[in-house]
Amino acid sequence: MHLAVYLPLLLPALAGLSAGPLARRLEPRLATWLLTAAGLILAVSSTVVLGLLAVAGLVRLPLIDALEGYSPTVIAREDPAAWPAALAGAVLLTLAVAATVRLTVRRAGALWSAALEAACLPGRESVVVTDDRHADAYTMPGLPGRIVISHGMLEALDPTGHDIILAHERAHLNHHHYAFVTLAQLSAAANPLLRPLATSVAYTVERWADEYAALHTGDRRAVAETVARAAVATKRTRALRLPSAALGVLGRSPAPGVIPRRVAALLEPPPRRPAHLLAAAGALVGVSSVCVLEAAHDLHEFLELAHLR
Repeated sequence: MHLAVYLPLLLPALAGLSAGPLARRLEPRLATWLLTAAGLILAVSSTVVLGLLAVAGLVRLPLIDALEGYSPTVIAREDPAAWPAALAGAVLLTLAVAATVRLTVRRAGALWSAALEAACLPGRESVVVTDDRHADAYTMPGLPGRIVISHGMLEALDPTGHDIILAHERAHLNHHHYAFVTLAQLSAAANPLLRPLATSVAYTVERWADEYAALHTGDRRAVAETVARAAVATKRTRALRLPSAALGVLGRSPAPGVIPRRVAALLEPPPRRPAHLLAAAGALVGVSSVCVLEAAHDLHEFLELAHLR
């Protein structure tokens, strides 16, 4: 196999480094879609390449040679993948599949539990106000999903802030932001190099909801002030503890500096769509896809040649 075949294993590292700047400079809705789709394509590409490496090593086993009629001489001469590369591919493929399956089961369980909890909340309205004195505001996916706001959060904000919080949470609910976060996490499970990309998606869905609230209220500064006040209220009334499948105005576990970045972004004009960044991201995904197709083609030709000989 050509060296270019191994690019899908390295491109996720470049994607991880690029995810932060893309998340900050692109319009949040576009950034969320782009990063999520790119993460899935890059994760699938790297997993397929690992599978091809494992297959290229598997056909070198004497038992497989005998069963399938492949020529050991041709296999040894053509050397589609050295034993170390094939063995590493098999091990990494096993780890990637195991991590992805484990996360899929865990996330499915969390979403099911959230849906059941949302169905058991009192009333039939989409918004539920709890008596909790801690400042909480989050969305729980379900059929239908619910928006949960604590009495403590309402006390910490003025009426304008109440509207902003509701608009923010409705964006999470209406646009199914939990699905984007889940898919990005699955990509990172399949390829740990994509973890920065998954972190960026968790940030862009919050920015998406911020921009939705700003568009709804027509006042970006008011949204920025509400995000900051909600963060102060949450810190004052202890840590925000959301269900594992929920999304909230402060995120599940906001990393240091995330709230200030969101506030600063809201105090600036709405972000645009730089064409050069979109082109670069598209080229990255395109190169990875072409390399995977090239790897599959090389392996197919090699197996046919070994079988004929």
